[in-house]
Amino acid sequence: MRALCLILAFLVCALAPARAVQPDEMLADPALEARAREISRELRCMVCQNQSIDDSDAPLARDLRLLVRERLKAGDSDRQVLDFLVARYGEFVLLRPRFAWHNAALWAAPFLVLLVGGIGLLVRARRRAAPPPPLAEDEEKRLQDLLR
Repeated sequence: MRALCLILAFLVCALAPARAVQPDEMLADPALEARAREISRELRCMVCQNQSIDDSDAPLARDLRLLVRERLKAGDSDRQVLDFLVARYGEFVLLRPRFAWHNAALWAAPFLVLLVGGIGLLVRARRRAAPPPPLAEDEEKRLQDLLR
């Protein structure tokens, strides 16, 4: 029983999400720290690329977390911090890019693919449901001869 509890405890620890934020990075003010964590969840780690800086152990992610906290301590709003990082690193730093005309195709592409696929399925279903055109007289006669 003891071994089972130990294995279960190990599995819980192994499967729990690891947080990369180190204690020396955290701000003393809990409200500012909560804001920093929320902003960090919206920013992409430039090394990992599919992970937020809040979850990444990469040195660049740590630098970005510290930069976010510096900007918040300086009095910037959440929007100003994000705008600063976008100006510095480009929109790629955002895990959820903002909608703008230069990236409208990326936002519209899934809907266009669904629309084109739906139209294709509709056309195919109509073709399948339509009765075949009637045979000409000579074709009908030839068919009857073949069937005999």
